[in-house]
Amino acid sequence: MTLPRYSALRRAALKAVATTVAGAALTACGGGPFGMFESSKDKKKLQGTRISVLALERDLRPSVESVDTQVILPRPEDSVNWPQSGGLSHHAMQHMIIAENPRLAWRANIGVGSGKRNRDLAAPIVGGGRVFTVDGKGRVCAFDAKSGRRLWSVVTPPKRERDGAFLGGGIAFEEDRLFVTGGFAEILALNATNGKVLWRTSFESPIHSAPTVLGGRVFAVTVDNQAVAVAAINGKVLWTYSGASNQTILLGGPAPAVDGGVAVTAFTSGEIAALRVDTGASLWSDNVISVRRTEAAANMPDVAGNPVIDRGRVYAVGHSGILVAIDLRTGQRVWDAPIAGICEPWIAGDFLFSLTLDAELACIDVRSGHIVWVTQIQRYKNEKDKKGPIVWSGPGLASDRLIVVGSNGEALSISPYTGEVLSRLKLAAPATLPPVFADKTMYLINDDGQLAAYR
Repeated sequence: MTLPRYSALRRAALKAVATTVAGAALTACGGGPFGMFESSKDKKKLQGTRISVLALERDLRPSVESVDTQVILPRPEDSVNWPQSGGLSHHAMQHMIIAENPRLAWRANIGVGSGKRNRDLAAPIVGGGRVFTVDGKGRVCAFDAKSGRRLWSVVTPPKRERDGAFLGGGIAFEEDRLFVTGGFAEILALNATNGKVLWRTSFESPIHSAPTVLGGRVFAVTVDNQAVAVAAINGKVLWTYSGASNQTILLGGPAPAVDGGVAVTAFTSGEIAALRVDTGASLWSDNVISVRRTEAAANMPDVAGNPVIDRGRVYAVGHSGILVAIDLRTGQRVWDAPIAGICEPWIAGDFLFSLTLDAELACIDVRSGHIVWVTQIQRYKNEKDKKGPIVWSGPGLASDRLIVVGSNGEALSISPYTGEVLSRLKLAAPATLPPVFADKTMYLINDDGQLAAYR
């Protein structure tokens, strides 16, 4: 089924995404949205130590109540597939498995990497013994998971739009089908064996979230905050839901979390909505807008990291400064924590790990919302002069290690029990997409458009 396309609206949305928030997207996961700017005219500097007037507001500390809390995690379990953004449809991947000293097994080129016009925003997915990627121009590739051999590739945007920027979206896998979203205002299905297009469904505006697929339905969110569900078999639109609008957004968008008959969608306005998967009817809504932050960054209420559903609770973090836990059925907020971020939080048992805008990695006890430990990661390549902000992405938990990757070309291994940095791995190039795990292997796409497998 094809809906009418309004190219003017779509072009306007693309322009807004590309021109107003590119800088925020490139810095928000690590160095902070304003750390890179410094007046070249400010030649005369005052002596002494500079202390931010907002330091007390932004400083994240462990809770006094959690001083005796011992972090206990579920045992690591392997999965042969990582079929969509966030792993499974609920995005709660718990504790994965990877080798104690992972080594590069193979590397492959996926196409166009991240540049000034194109931004590769889709992490790889794994399904049926293959690794699937989509590059900064919308080219989808399939690779053999064992050897890295390319099996096929196809350019997904319509011919009239292949010179444009891809701007968001992603891919999902179910029953030998790939579902692709992106800046070309379509959801399409591909045959995962050969890349043949099975169907296309057009929308009025670009889709900036990766798709989530479960039970024969594909869920996604457009740049103008329309949550949509289509039939996986033929692309027929099943329902739509309109969220509150917002003028300023970050590049990319969170994939809906789906579990227990509920689709939890996050919007650029900071709204979190729980919708019935069969009808799209609203069950409840909340927001992750902090009323305590006074920084200019708080004026961007966007939710960019995937929401997570685990054991009847929803976890979501917002750019403006708050991480929330919400009861899935009632919509009642259980607790909130003063954390600002755009990376998906990772939950394992009774503990949640979240990367903040200020490059802090925090461990939170989900039973109480108390912060157990906080580790400050390197924020700048030159810490003394605060130059070269580093963008960090993650974390992912595998074999008792939290792994984050950075635009400085490093991957860090951090203890989930204490927050101690255990080791560093030099990457071939900067990386700003989170790692994924399947079949005791870590897959990572760097900014040069290279897919690497470590095992």
